[in-house]
Amino acid sequence: MDPQSYTTSLQRLQNVEKRIVRLLELAGGVMDQMSNPSGPRKELINSQCTQFMQLVKEIQKLLREEIKSACEYRPFEKCDYVPRISSEICCKKLEYVVEQFDYMK
Repeated sequence: MDPQSYTTSLQRLQNVEKRIVRLLELAGGVMDQMSNPSGPRKELINSQCTQFMQLVKEIQKLLREEIKSACEYRPFEKCDYVPRISSEICCKKLEYVVEQFDYMK
């Protein structure tokens, strides 16, 4: 990920974080209304619950997009460096062992 897209991704995740904070504020507002001794105000609870559900949907969508974006970036996906080097190291080890056996004869 280049630095620009990394920064942009962090900014988008910070916006998601702000939405989660707002989501918790809405949930707290509903809890306050439910615990109100004079009874909850139905219109306020309906409004807050609607906003809550809308925010949940937005957060899910944004997180899916961020996950998809992160998964699309695979710079070394087709790189065979590690398996190739591991194979070469194994071959060198085998050559060394064979040399040691030959020396022991």
